[in-house]
This record gives sequence, structure tokens and C-alpha cells, in this order.
Amino acid sequence: MPFIDSKITVPVAPQTRETIKTKLGQAVSLLGKSEAFLMVGMEDNYDLYMGGNKLDKGAYVSVSLFGNASSDAYSKMTGEICSIFNEELEIPGDKVYVTYHGVNDWGWNGRNF
Repeated sequence: MPFIDSKITVPVAPQTRETIKTKLGQAVSLLGKSEAFLMVGMEDNYDLYMGGNKLDKGAYVSVSLFGNASSDAYSKMTGEICSIFNEELEIPGDKVYVTYHGVNDWGWNGRNF
């Protein structure tokens, strides 16, 4: 039950959204999760500030998942997310923040897991 939510400073074309969604769907396996239940959200043209300065190119990516993964898995996922955003949007890794949120109670389809 992962959810990857991204706030991105640049506009993202529909085809690029689709490509990012597909690549995140592949990357989520690094966390021991499947794309079958992955939900992805993207908000572009979002104002982000780092160190008091507005970022021209930057992203904040929040990854929520049912349960937890290892620190090593999170580290690999961060590398993959930074790579995807660099390849697809030319956002450098040092302008991408990634957070992870393990969730114990996750609801879907009228019940909780």
C-alpha cells in the first residue's frame, strides 16, 4: 500500500508524468512493495524554498507505505527517486528531499489491513 506524493517546482507534461509514474512503479520494488497497489500523486508548479531561497528546480517527495522497510532499502529508493527526477525533469539530487513514513493502519476498500 505505498503512496508516493511529489511536489515539484517545474511544470510536468502529461507524457512525463506517465513516465515518472511508470519508473516509480518499478522502483517501489526496492521497498519490497508491488506496483499493483501503488498510488502516485504529483503537484507541479509548486513553490519550494531551501535555505531561504526559492528553488527554480526542486522537489519534495513523500513516500508512505504500509509497514516499514530497512534503512538500506530507503537509501536505495532515495537514489532511484533522485535519478528519476534528474533524468525526467533535470532536477539535481541536491534539490530533492525525500521522506519516508511507515504506516501501521492503512484502510482501503472499506476495511483496514
